[in-house]
Amino acid sequence: MNKRKLLLLFFLFCYAAIIIKLFSIQIINSESVKTDNYLQTEMILSERGKIYDRNRNPLVLNQNSYHLYIEPKKIKDKYEVIKKLDEVLKVGEATIEARFDDTKYWVSILSGIEEKEKDKISKLNLKGVGFNYGMKRYYPEASLAAHLVGFVGKNEKAEDVGYFGLEGFYDKELKGIPGLLESERDLLGRPILIGTQEKIDPENGRDLILTIDKTIQDISKQSLLNALKHYKAKQGCIITADPYTMQILGLVCLPDFDLEKYYEFSESYFKNPAVSDLYEPGSIFKPIIVSYGILKKLIKPNDIFDEEGPIRIGEYYIRTWNDKYQGKITVSGILEKSSNVGMVQIGQQMGNKAVFNAISDFGFGNLTNIDVQGEVPGNLKPIENWYPIDFATVTFGQGIAVTPIQMLRSFAAIINGGNLLKPYIVLKMDSGDREIEIKPKIIRKVLNNKTSEIMKKMLHSTVEQGEFQWVKPKGYKMGGKTGTAQIPIEGHYDASKTIASFIGFAPLDKPKFITLVVLREPESSPWASETAAPLFFEVAKEFLIYYNVAPEE
Repeated sequence: MNKRKLLLLFFLFCYAAIIIKLFSIQIINSESVKTDNYLQTEMILSERGKIYDRNRNPLVLNQNSYHLYIEPKKIKDKYEVIKKLDEVLKVGEATIEARFDDTKYWVSILSGIEEKEKDKISKLNLKGVGFNYGMKRYYPEASLAAHLVGFVGKNEKAEDVGYFGLEGFYDKELKGIPGLLESERDLLGRPILIGTQEKIDPENGRDLILTIDKTIQDISKQSLLNALKHYKAKQGCIITADPYTMQILGLVCLPDFDLEKYYEFSESYFKNPAVSDLYEPGSIFKPIIVSYGILKKLIKPNDIFDEEGPIRIGEYYIRTWNDKYQGKITVSGILEKSSNVGMVQIGQQMGNKAVFNAISDFGFGNLTNIDVQGEVPGNLKPIENWYPIDFATVTFGQGIAVTPIQMLRSFAAIINGGNLLKPYIVLKMDSGDREIEIKPKIIRKVLNNKTSEIMKKMLHSTVEQGEFQWVKPKGYKMGGKTGTAQIPIEGHYDASKTIASFIGFAPLDKPKFITLVVLREPESSPWASETAAPLFFEVAKEFLIYYNVAPEE
């Protein structure tokens, strides 16, 4: 056989081998070999939306960080890689291994890695380990608004997810839409330069501009920190709103948590007490009942009641807070002296159905639908399940559980002309080329203007003629009401443990703000008049100065 024939046979053999291989790939093993194996899809992370106060002061920004990924097909000893990665990241070898998928060409491991961690891992020269540029949350004001903002954590796929507060409620709007980079690779995972190269750019998340005023927030937090220490209270909240729109201007509850190190705190710290905690409001609830009675012409401000001593309801006796009795007393006087006995008599004159309707119309037992994660509605049981003692005690704010935000918006309706509004925290959403503004929303009219004006004057009288003469800002007319509620423990009330609150507004004619102060279990004094009320007047003075409100008298 000559050389020419040998060469021909060699080429025929090569052609046959190629044809057999192609037949095997395309016909025999067509199901196991797909074109997808040649395409590598890489996610391009979008930038999460930033959060600003109403004056565009930054509360939450993004900071440079890195996203760690692996290419399992290039890794020979995955356990060695896992061990070395965990020596730097310290997230647990099991956590990294759980995300290791040998069937994929590209796997996300962890985002939010700082520059120093990236440098340490890069120096290890681990084949199949790489980084994409990314971002993580940065808080220029530290934890000024921890409960309000919430935080960004990880889900089971190691993806960024907002939890609690605004981060949780607006997670979809904040995170945007990630982009994709799809590139064709050869069997060894190398890019094919003339192959498919497709890119879809990410759509960044929307920025949130809040109704919150950083200055109001800062005044509230500093004042509350001092008050918790001074009055030795376990917990406290200061919430401030515009009563005509229910835009939340400041919302602080303490103790809170460190946004930078949220993972060091238990979940109990993350709940926002302003929307997630139920409490018995005590005497700040009295104006709700009185206003409805005046609206329905069931009572008048100057109606006279007999407060001669304790009042009996079944087997129970209801007394005044100091066990002192005024004798003849008007409706206005009942609010001024914060008389529980007088309120029970008002409730009896109004009738049980009217008392229940007042509570229902003002929205108690339902969500306010404020735009933060974690709100609870409370529980308003059907009227047929109420006992006589329930109708009596609810008139002075015991035996009913509400959230602070429910209490604030209901009181705002009393002084704003009778509009029950939806409270809200996001003023605008900005996507760069389009801005969406959130407008105030009236749920329903619960009072008329005349009743609202009557109630403002009565609440002003309550501040001026009440049992205690507080240190009020000079030259300003203000209105408000104290509330001291005993805490129910195992079926009975503990007189030594109280929730002290004060809700007030200023100036009187056209209030610029309404503020609710709540202190849980103050040890220095159980009475709101000696704890929550002074705290309110302290912050109110600062607010009036900040808003440059001129004295009225």
